[in-house]
Amino acid sequence: MRRRLLVATVVVAAVATLGSLYFGEIRGYPPCDLCWYQRICMYPLTVVLGVAALEDRTGAWRTALPLSGVGLLVAAYHVAIQATGSSGATCGVGGGCGSVYWRGLGVFTIPRLSLVAFVLVTAGLLGVAALERRSA
Repeated sequence: MRRRLLVATVVVAAVATLGSLYFGEIRGYPPCDLCWYQRICMYPLTVVLGVAALEDRTGAWRTALPLSGVGLLVAAYHVAIQATGSSGATCGVGGGCGSVYWRGLGVFTIPRLSLVAFVLVTAGLLGVAALERRSA
């Protein structure tokens, strides 16, 4: 069960990484400062969790959980900025952190997708941690 959770977190992190590359490189949406911070947290998760799942490593959650936790907080802050419509004082790239370039299903924006990904990865890692602690 632990390894399945690790694989699930890898899939989520990989989809999020590919999604951000799609929006930035193919669709040409400029990432704001907060998007960059989220990328800094998500991209390594794909590698760290991928290696952990392949090698069935125990304790990988200790490395990955801080990255996903920080990413979750940044994504939540980004969603809050976007919800209030403020551009954000620290964001100056493109249209700013409050800009909405894409909307899926009438609800999802790029920061909301990021938040969902970080919630799923964090929940999976907490599950992995709980399973490892229970078996120890």
